[in-house]
Amino acid sequence: MSIILGKDDLAKYPFLEEAGTYIRESHFDLDDFNRSEFLHIIERATKRIEFALIQGKVFIDLEKYDIELFTFLVSLIMMKYIGEDSAIKKFSLLEAIRVERFLISDLLQEKDLRKKNLIISKIFRELFQLDVELDAKNKNLFKMNISDYLQRATPFNEVEWKLINRAVDNGYVYLDGDETVRLIRYEIYTLMYNRIKNMNITKIPEQIKLHATLVKNKLTPSIKYARRISDLPPCIKKALELLNKSENLPHSARFMLATYMLSIGKSVDEVVLLFQNAPDFNEKITRYQVEHLAGKKGSHTKYTVPSCCKLVNENLCYATIDCKGITNPIQFGRKK
Repeated sequence: MSIILGKDDLAKYPFLEEAGTYIRESHFDLDDFNRSEFLHIIERATKRIEFALIQGKVFIDLEKYDIELFTFLVSLIMMKYIGEDSAIKKFSLLEAIRVERFLISDLLQEKDLRKKNLIISKIFRELFQLDVELDAKNKNLFKMNISDYLQRATPFNEVEWKLINRAVDNGYVYLDGDETVRLIRYEIYTLMYNRIKNMNITKIPEQIKLHATLVKNKLTPSIKYARRISDLPPCIKKALELLNKSENLPHSARFMLATYMLSIGKSVDEVVLLFQNAPDFNEKITRYQVEHLAGKKGSHTKYTVPSCCKLVNENLCYATIDCKGITNPIQFGRKK
């Protein structure tokens, strides 16, 4: 007997082809969102976006599968209308982390091996062409070939992702459920980002535009801050530029960026959010490290920003004429 994805699965993974098929076959029209009975869905989508963009949190509430599917659709339409690329990237990342949490839970708790294999097939193989298999002896272990692993793990900064520190046998790398899912976070993020950017909607319902505008207005302070990046020293701008591209930063660059942001008055929460695009982002680890640098953990010593001389030695200096006369990035712009 064949096994298929259940309605609960579509609620958690609304980007799957089966979810799109359901919406198409429902003969739903976007203009229906202007009707009062659909206001609840628009409000849920608004809350989902605000959780991501304003609070920096993952919206994990689940309702009936049909409500979840349309909430996801409205969220994407609202983000398309908001149009700010930095906001779209942040929303896509928080959505990827949301999927990651559901997927880890399913891979660890699902007792039906056929169902577990189906989830692996639909998400890892069909969406991302990644051949993941259950270990024959331990059904909570997963394996993938070395080349696929290296392609995804190489950008990660922590030493535990180095191949020499992994369990390897007969051309396969062995991982637990959390690690297996973590490897595709960037691909889930890219999937979400591209879905929004590639949307082609000729007419957006007025109710959706209204709620999207309200959200966008709340984003104004953070958008203005993003536009003041030109006031930052070039070494800090370069680090932020790489993070925005989801590229990896060496430990020394992360130390520089975190201590600089703390020194100019940014809170621990704000600094943690800066690193959300990092390929190996782990909120708990990042928060602990930033709190340590801020003097709130460990030795309670507040760390200072590395000197320009040290940054030169670590290949982190991108000095311009405006850097003339300074010995530490924190001095940048004071003359002006």
